[in-house]
Amino acid sequence: MTTKIYHAEFWGLRDTKYNRLLECDINSTEWQPISPKSEFYFFVPRDERLLEHYENFSKITDIFPVYSVGIVTARDKLTIQWTAKETWTTVVNFSKMDTELARMAYKLGKDARDWKVEFAQKDLIDSGLDKSKIIPILYRPFDVRYTYYTGKSRGFQCMPRKDVMHHMMQDNMGLHTCRQITSLLWNHILITNDITDDCYVSNKTRERGYLFPLYLYPETDKKDLFSHIETQQKRPNLSQNLINTLTSSYGVTPAPEMIFYYIYAVLYANIYRERYAEFLKTDFPRVPFTGDFELFKELSGYGEQLAALHLMKSPELDKPVTRFQIAGKNSVDKVLYDKENERVYISKDQYFDSVKIEVWEYHIGGYQVCFKWLKDRKGRKLALDEIKQYCHIITALSVTIKIQHKIDSLYSNVEKTVLKLPV
Repeated sequence: MTTKIYHAEFWGLRDTKYNRLLECDINSTEWQPISPKSEFYFFVPRDERLLEHYENFSKITDIFPVYSVGIVTARDKLTIQWTAKETWTTVVNFSKMDTELARMAYKLGKDARDWKVEFAQKDLIDSGLDKSKIIPILYRPFDVRYTYYTGKSRGFQCMPRKDVMHHMMQDNMGLHTCRQITSLLWNHILITNDITDDCYVSNKTRERGYLFPLYLYPETDKKDLFSHIETQQKRPNLSQNLINTLTSSYGVTPAPEMIFYYIYAVLYANIYRERYAEFLKTDFPRVPFTGDFELFKELSGYGEQLAALHLMKSPELDKPVTRFQIAGKNSVDKVLYDKENERVYISKDQYFDSVKIEVWEYHIGGYQVCFKWLKDRKGRKLALDEIKQYCHIITALSVTIKIQHKIDSLYSNVEKTVLKLPV
């Protein structure tokens, strides 16, 4: 016996839906046949004509075997600070307070199952209050903050993810993306060279972020039966199957950075994002690897340019496309975009000029980047370095859009010769 599955849905206000349900029955409802498939068995209509083709691509969790959810602090206002100096002042004062006084002083509320004021204080004291434990954290897109990192779970941070994050405390790069999204469009990818919060790319429900480091470093404080025989050199966090396949196809082994940049370029291709939008909503992205080495190198070059822009290291940033106008207090009183004059106002009189609408509306994951960065600083006075950084962000996004168009001009050729990786 063959089982058939059908789907129907009503959209509208509550009263409209109630009336519709009263007026129709199972026979008068317009049903749409669906065929849920492994592995997720979605009981909703989906255009799956491209699914078989998409599933031949390499899943990012297979490319980078070691990965983790980003850091969960449980109490951002306590654990994440604007500067290293503010971080040090906070941990010193917090660690010395009576537990209940600390709870009130820092507005920490009730203890959670995995985070308690007492445990956080003990973690700081046990660490010896060492300034070297103050490190940068990429908190939101282009937004570097500081935290005191002990690496102990259920301590000062709730879930520090030390097993993966310690790889980012040395010279490294990583990709931060989401497994599932609730957003209409997929643009949930951003490079990092620091540890990252799990909301680095999005803080929307179900859009939890994962970090995939490029290199793995040995744990210097690891002491077990086999630690003395483990290599003390960094090694690529890349599938050996992938490396073997690329080497066999290209006749040369691409450097880990080339592979990383190629992936970054593909995931910034608008054509890729739009074509596989339905599948990108429900699981980690999959990456098509071209069999054309020259195309691989060209896309890798664009990925490298994007990486430099997003890490604020590109020489393009020395030619800002915007300027901060009108002398004043530099205080972020409001955030308002003037479309007609292409200005981003932070107060009645002060603004950044020449900000194109496509740059102002540019999203990375769950954030409208230009708005979010300023909104988080509302009520603060922008330092000169922050004004310069915002000009760099505007410039980086402006150039990113141009590079994405160049990637799009090449992307269709990628899928003409997609390499099949052995399972």
